Amino acid sequence: MSTYTRIVLQERPGAGDITPTTFRTESLPLAGLAPNAGELLVQVHWLSLDPAMRGWLNDARSYVPPVQIGEVMRAAGLGTVVQAGEGAAFRAGDLVRGTFGWTEYAVMKAKAVEKIELPKGAELLDFLGPLGMSGMTAYFGLEDVGQLQPGETLVVSGAAGSVGSLVCQMGKKRGAKVVAIAGSPEKCAWLEREVGVDRALNYKDPQWKEEMKKVGWVDVYFDNVGGEMLDFLLTRLNKGARIALCGAISDYNRKPKGLTSYLALIGQRAKLQGFIVFDYADQFPKAMKEIAGWLADGSLKRKFHIVEGLENAPSALTMLFTGGNTGKLVVKVDHGAKSKL
Repeated sequence: MSTYTRIVLQERPGAGDITPTTFRTESLPLAGLAPNAGELLVQVHWLSLDPAMRGWLNDARSYVPPVQIGEVMRAAGLGTVVQAGEGAAFRAGDLVRGTFGWTEYAVMKAKAVEKIELPKGAELLDFLGPLGMSGMTAYFGLEDVGQLQPGETLVVSGAAGSVGSLVCQMGKKRGAKVVAIAGSPEKCAWLEREVGVDRALNYKDPQWKEEMKKVGWVDVYFDNVGGEMLDFLLTRLNKGARIALCGAISDYNRKPKGLTSYLALIGQRAKLQGFIVFDYADQFPKAMKEIAGWLADGSLKRKFHIVEGLENAPSALTMLFTGGNTGKLVVKVDHGAKSKL
């Protein structure tokens, strides 16, 4: 193999959808990649696709700088060290995770890469799911922002996605009544039969709001969708309710219309709080230990939607905003990569 493939940002999509001209595929000489002192050359096996990536395409202030034109598209991934530069505390063959981007090979600062040790019951791919940012987001969004208590009612939107499906299960583990909102009968059936929620509602059903009202008042709402769904759930809050504002997939490809039911926050003394998972980085070991225990005893379900081939990453990313995936969406970059999940 003399060349490698990478995908870079060619133009910003603005407020609209990602298009075929948003990204550009490049083929470059592999010989041009060599680690210097304190660096690693990594072969990328798996890449994570997440809704937040859509925001990184906008030239706007955020918690991380936007991806620049001509830059490799940012993405978290899993790979193997091919070569370690002088002074790097790694060796060839080490499994690692890092923000490698949409590329088959990447040269990384060793301090920006983490060596992976597989706990009992886990697979490598779990480090893009329950043991990765999806799991950390679900855990701390529910524990710190939602402050879910036993016996409370938890509602989760985007519940069939990577974060939502984990939030549902963590809510049940904490003794809550869990109501999931998803976008198809198949997803709702999976959430009830496999994930174990108390009720799953299909928001594309014209009667879903009436069914939601029958649930009663909501103590914690874990929101991945935003927009009209958030506006409606604001009218269903219990006194002292907490809303963990994780994402807004309904508004990422359009200009948000704004909320009209926000005064319910005053009347119900409720809280709506946005959060970024990286703020909890120093607490990740605590969460990973507990989640690893659930994987070891088989009590935590996880589902991966695998897309084959780096070249399909741009089209696969749009699935997150059309409901095309169930579970964690990942790209299989290296055709030698294997998973039982």
